[in-house]
Amino acid sequence: MITCYIGLGANLNNPEQQILDALNALQQLPQTELTAVSSLYGSKPLGPQDQPDYLNAVAQLATTLEPLALLDALQAQELAQGRERKRHWGERNIDLDIILYGDLQLRSERLNLPHHEMHKRSFVLLPLAEINPQLVLPDGRAIATITPEFDGQLHRLKRLWH
Repeated sequence: MITCYIGLGANLNNPEQQILDALNALQQLPQTELTAVSSLYGSKPLGPQDQPDYLNAVAQLATTLEPLALLDALQAQELAQGRERKRHWGERNIDLDIILYGDLQLRSERLNLPHHEMHKRSFVLLPLAEINPQLVLPDGRAIATITPEFDGQLHRLKRLWH
């Protein structure tokens, strides 16, 4: 089993419920176990500011699915939840991103691992550190050395999952 982390974000159509629906779908993935979920966090949009604020979380999975099979499953779930890609970094019902897939480092047309922007995103790093404060990234950096620069940028709202 490979430990991987999925970033979840939503800012349309009851975002909290969208994230809960996505977490339920993650539990149903074949060859996969949902092993941890961060608290729910609130964040400002990265892209256009004429959209609602986001709710974000990170889920930890143990899986034997290959990275592209996992990506396909996540994209199918996004479509099932009504995701439409109208504009870059625009509003969405749900966004599911593979943040880390074990220690795999991959650059391809469809998938970049670790997620190429994760080190810039408080809404990824802080929930990730909540789940696994001892995590060491594939480049050798400890998550605990990265997260202090993001203190105060994110609001932890509540626990979502048991």
